[in-house]
Amino acid sequence: MKLIIANKSHVKYAQIISDTITESAKVRGTGIAKRTPEYIQKRLENGNAVIALDGDKFAGFCYIEVWGHEKFVANSGLIVHPDYRNQGLAKKIKKRIFELSREKFPDAKIFGITTGLAVMKMNYELGYKPVTFSELTDDPEFWKGCQTCKNFDILTRTERKMCLCTGMLYDGDKEKKVIKKEVNSKAFKRLKSIKESLFLKKKTNQ
Repeated sequence: MKLIIANKSHVKYAQIISDTITESAKVRGTGIAKRTPEYIQKRLENGNAVIALDGDKFAGFCYIEVWGHEKFVANSGLIVHPDYRNQGLAKKIKKRIFELSREKFPDAKIFGITTGLAVMKMNYELGYKPVTFSELTDDPEFWKGCQTCKNFDILTRTERKMCLCTGMLYDGDKEKKVIKKEVNSKAFKRLKSIKESLFLKKKTNQ
């Protein structure tokens, strides 16, 4: 298994990456924004992505998006092909894309939004902290990317203040060294449960 910084030679994997993201959203039944093959292709070409390959077979992917004149970067689109799940690959990809972000954009704050408990754990171990959406980028282009998510109506109703996703931020100015801590899984699960209950209750009352 090789983790490679993507380039134009990997454009041929754009379709399968897009399809894998779409299928994952269906299986999980949670909010995952869709990404077209054309969208993925651009990320493969600009050197801001990591792709995992088992020989020539696609295994996993994640990319960097730059926002606010390089003040913020997001590690997005983390996906592992079903044939390679439950092997720790997602964690390796996440770590490599985090390192690439720090190498290319050392002064930027790194952030992400996710509903996935596993991703929250990985972020926490890398030094991210849960934050309100107001602490993330205010670039409207980033939030437009949420339009294909099934929970976009919640984000709209709350005027982009919160959603079922949890915002997490790594601030390089405050976290010069990555310190791994034991993740409190119950706390993350409780946070997800509270959010889901809150929004389901609001939807029922409308």
